[in-house]
Amino acid sequence: MGDRVEIPDEELTIPRAAINKMIKEILPNIRVANESRELILACCTEFIHLLASESNDVCAQQQKKTISPEHILAALDKLGFGDYRADAEAVLQDCKEVAAKKKKHSTRLENLGIPEEELLRQQQELFAKARAEQAQAEQAQWLQMQAEAQVQLQANILPPRNVEDEY
Repeated sequence: MGDRVEIPDEELTIPRAAINKMIKEILPNIRVANESRELILACCTEFIHLLASESNDVCAQQQKKTISPEHILAALDKLGFGDYRADAEAVLQDCKEVAAKKKKHSTRLENLGIPEEELLRQQQELFAKARAEQAQAEQAQWLQMQAEAQVQLQANILPPRNVEDEY
């Protein structure tokens, strides 16, 4: 992991709009000073850094390369935020359910309600129609070339007509 690029801390923050939205949802009838909003933003950012760092340590202790949800839950316990574990597990379960629904409904093919065999038959039919149209176009082009060649050949066979000879 020695090839990591260091990003300045001021770039590693939660968007202010997201913080403002959360504050408005949680405290709809209370005004919050801008300095307080900045403090909340800084605390949230620091908490995320702390939790990510501790999760990484738990992951490394288990000799894993990817931080899993279990590593984050263990980090919450280690950092003294065990009271939030049940809420975090509930959020994790919600995320898994949403992901399962997305996966289940991810293909537009399934949403059509047409059996795969029927779709394959329709596709083959379209291919056959396209091949027939292409063959017909090629046949017309060939006939056009033949007609042009015939005209060219006849123009070369007939002697040039002299208009003066006809009078």
